[in-house]
Amino acid sequence: MKEYKTNEDLIKHLISKNVKITNKKDTLEKIEKYTYYSIINSYKMIFKNSDGNYKDNVTFDEMYALYEFDKNIKYLFLKYTLEIEMQIKALMANQISKVYGIENYLNENNLDDKFNLDIKKRLIEKINNEIEEDYKVHSAIKHYKDKYGFVPPFVLTKILTLGVVSRYYGLLKQSDRQAIAKKFKISDKLLKQILKNLTMVRNISAHNDRLYCFRNKAYLSFKEIDKNYVKNYNETNLYMIMISMKYFLKDDYDTFKNEFLTEIKKLESKLSSISIKDILNIMGFPMNKVY
Repeated sequence: MKEYKTNEDLIKHLISKNVKITNKKDTLEKIEKYTYYSIINSYKMIFKNSDGNYKDNVTFDEMYALYEFDKNIKYLFLKYTLEIEMQIKALMANQISKVYGIENYLNENNLDDKFNLDIKKRLIEKINNEIEEDYKVHSAIKHYKDKYGFVPPFVLTKILTLGVVSRYYGLLKQSDRQAIAKKFKISDKLLKQILKNLTMVRNISAHNDRLYCFRNKAYLSFKEIDKNYVKNYNETNLYMIMISMKYFLKDDYDTFKNEFLTEIKKLESKLSSISIKDILNIMGFPMNKVY
């Protein structure tokens, strides 16, 4: 788009591209509520042929259905990623407290020697900056700083983002990483990889980017999880993330899976120009396998 167009103009533009509009009033309301860009520009590519034209029988309703599907699974992944985040934070706080105490644990010597000093110092500086920023708004931080002069690990981890927690875990000594990973019966290397990918999934889910077509070049040793899985690209996809979450969610995984399947079935019922298999393929699911 090179110039401003009203929402009515945008609907006319869709019609000129042979996109079917079954209810103009409803279409206009949805575009006004969520924007043309969020619904059409973000999700249109799967509905187009290689020549850039829309496939036969494409409707606005099915493009909106994909938008809504992606929005709903973002809620799901955010919900269950937060659960995993709480578990990781609790385990890290316990391991750090047990091995290094609750006061002077933010020390370069308590991190893995294989990393250079600058990397370790940057992490500790980042964490100390978080403490200073949260001192003004987080009552527990203020309480411990004012009364004891330090912030114990079980309070610190509550204010750290998953991204910082992931970096912190990755810089811990291997014995500490292994002690935490052992709780999930996976290697510390795999846990580090999962946390890095989960951080991106969590951020996408929280900041309203597209999730269903998630790709990340951060390596994930998925062969350790499913040795028979075959993918046609060298990137981590949403299916791989979903299966990795089994290790953390345990009994809750079935609930997560069923909620996800409900969204799949809802989307499938609204597609006309493409198949649900097209969507599953983009997400990385093996054919006829949705779990």
